Amino acid sequence: MKIIIVGAGEVGYNIAARLASENKQVVVIDKDQEAVKRLSENLDIQVITASGSNPMVLIDAGIKETDILLAVTDSDEINLVACLITDLISPTTKKLARIRNSDFEPYHDRLKKENPHIDTVINPDFEVVNTIKKLMEVPGAVDVGDFADGQVKYVAIRLDRHSPVAGMKLIDFPSRFGENRPLIAAIIRNNEVIVPRGRDKVEPNDLIYFVSETQKLEKTLTLFGKKVHPIQKAFIIGGGRIGERLAKMLEKNSIKTKIIESNIDRCHYLSEQMDKTVILHGDGSDQKLFLEENAGQTDIVISVTGDDETNILVSLLAKNIGVQDTITRIGKSSYFPLLATIGIEKVVSPRLSAVSSILQDIRKGKVLSDISIFGERGEFIEAIALETSDITDKPLKKLSFPKGAILVCIIRDGRIMMPSGDSVINPGDRIILFAVKHAVKKLEKLLTVKLDFF
Repeated sequence: MKIIIVGAGEVGYNIAARLASENKQVVVIDKDQEAVKRLSENLDIQVITASGSNPMVLIDAGIKETDILLAVTDSDEINLVACLITDLISPTTKKLARIRNSDFEPYHDRLKKENPHIDTVINPDFEVVNTIKKLMEVPGAVDVGDFADGQVKYVAIRLDRHSPVAGMKLIDFPSRFGENRPLIAAIIRNNEVIVPRGRDKVEPNDLIYFVSETQKLEKTLTLFGKKVHPIQKAFIIGGGRIGERLAKMLEKNSIKTKIIESNIDRCHYLSEQMDKTVILHGDGSDQKLFLEENAGQTDIVISVTGDDETNILVSLLAKNIGVQDTITRIGKSSYFPLLATIGIEKVVSPRLSAVSSILQDIRKGKVLSDISIFGERGEFIEAIALETSDITDKPLKKLSFPKGAILVCIIRDGRIMMPSGDSVINPGDRIILFAVKHAVKKLEKLLTVKLDFF
């Protein structure tokens, strides 16, 4: 598979690194010499220092032989032009474009159906707000995601020493909980991702990723000793695109919301846009302002400014004055391994949101969704089992999944089944899998060779 990436920024770099590690043919185009230099020094890929919206540059890069074009520069206009030129030169090339400006949203369908025929429009801000919404729906969770049109969720929780399951082996879960048992897909321990087997134990302070039917989620959380408390008051630090979109969503859900924004002109704009949200002008990291506004009595503080350091400081400040729940926007991947050690666990990332959206379209096989977790060190993959697959019609205990991968759920005719060794996958079943980074390539090969007959 050949992929051309227009844009060598944070998203372009990380997608290129991921795909290069899986031995895909990758070409990155960007006119920023420093960004291109960073790629060429660290990755085994082809780089071109030029404009990715230039027809001759795209032709020289081999656009006519390219399977997928990713237009992920910081400029919506450049991304659109790159897709338009690609559509003219190589109509069969699949096109994905990052478009962040909300003014383009009413035209997304037309951009797909008409020129430039963009296959997937990626809006990281929209995805981040959706992620925040899911986290707010499960306040005790560190991470939350959906599968099967919302019928199934994956949830990450931090296990405390008082949890009823602390110290239990996974092999004992069926006898203890029966059909209501949670299926654990991954354990994060000492900053390492573990795909658990039956003899593994869950220990206090583990970060546990489990899968549950959405309608049974609250009951499943009680098995871990967690309770769901609805959020009624929210504090948003940062009134940019994400903060504005989030506040409008919270207003619709009747959640009392305040925004602290440092730019006075932006404050005036937000005041005109909001119905009930209170707009405050000030520094979100100012403890005095926090105390004056009784931030300690709010249910959640969500810091979504454009500065990672400010967001981290705000979340630490909020916890220091007694706020139980915080969500922190982080852009730099280098921060992810450090955050949990200082007590910041609920993290959202526009870059990771974009990466997950892109991977869903790049993965081979009949892939319905692809979600990266824990700084991209693991992936949940939702796929369809096709009739040509030799993984169907035989018990799972007789199948061999790649080391570091696990089947976590089977969905058949709307019925959700947590698999056991005797479970059998039928053609047409939705299957949800989890894999650590090094196992994704082998798992993708399994999905391509055995599930896909295109």
